[in-house]
Amino acid sequence: MISSPKITDQTLSPDQNASGLLEAVPDALRYDCDRPLDPDEVSGIVAEMIPPGSRVLDVGCGGGVLTQLWADKCKAEFVGIEPDPARAARARERGLEMHVGYLTEEIIRRIGSFDIVIFADVLEHLPNPHAVLLLSRAALKPRGAVIVSVPNVAHWSVRLCLLRGIFQYRESGIMDATHLRWFTRDSIQALLATSGFGTIQYRATAGPGLPENEYRAPLRWLSMSNRTRFLRAASKKWPTLFGAQQVLKAEMQ
Repeated sequence: MISSPKITDQTLSPDQNASGLLEAVPDALRYDCDRPLDPDEVSGIVAEMIPPGSRVLDVGCGGGVLTQLWADKCKAEFVGIEPDPARAARARERGLEMHVGYLTEEIIRRIGSFDIVIFADVLEHLPNPHAVLLLSRAALKPRGAVIVSVPNVAHWSVRLCLLRGIFQYRESGIMDATHLRWFTRDSIQALLATSGFGTIQYRATAGPGLPENEYRAPLRWLSMSNRTRFLRAASKKWPTLFGAQQVLKAEMQ
């Protein structure tokens, strides 16, 4: 039997974790922009993993841009949880059912059970992602599943920087200064396994708009169309090297 450790609710935005690493705390709404349902990005990959008509809990849903896309695409019922007040307010403006705070046993008792729990670019911001994954089991129906996306710390650009002795935090992207945890494909699958989930689907995103892909040589020498074409193919052929984010669906065991 897998038990869920006690998780203490917090009041600060996770963006406060960047304090001292950048000149200023990043803009809370820096990721709040319109996104298409791209089949090679988190938006489209996650949409394909959600069965139509599901009841879905989106943990750390931000301003709700993707939540709204997925709800419309999958004809699903979505409930959002977001700790940052500015992002939660933006999600409410989009008409989403929102709960401000972190995932807790109390919130789960109030909102009921779900077919899917989504952690889209969330686990890397947490000091104890294992505890949160264990807690999510209480929010899932039998045979429920989690869908997780995390940045790929084994991306070619990070490897190249480390070879040069560089580990530089940034306001966004893989090296976002608010990240507390770093994942390869093997380590995120291992974390899911120790949390009682078995991975059933895995995809890596192309990330043509990722700053590391856009501005670093040699990819910056390619035209946008050629770079995008290359990254879409490379992220499928060599996902652990060229994948910007890793997206997994894992069923509760």
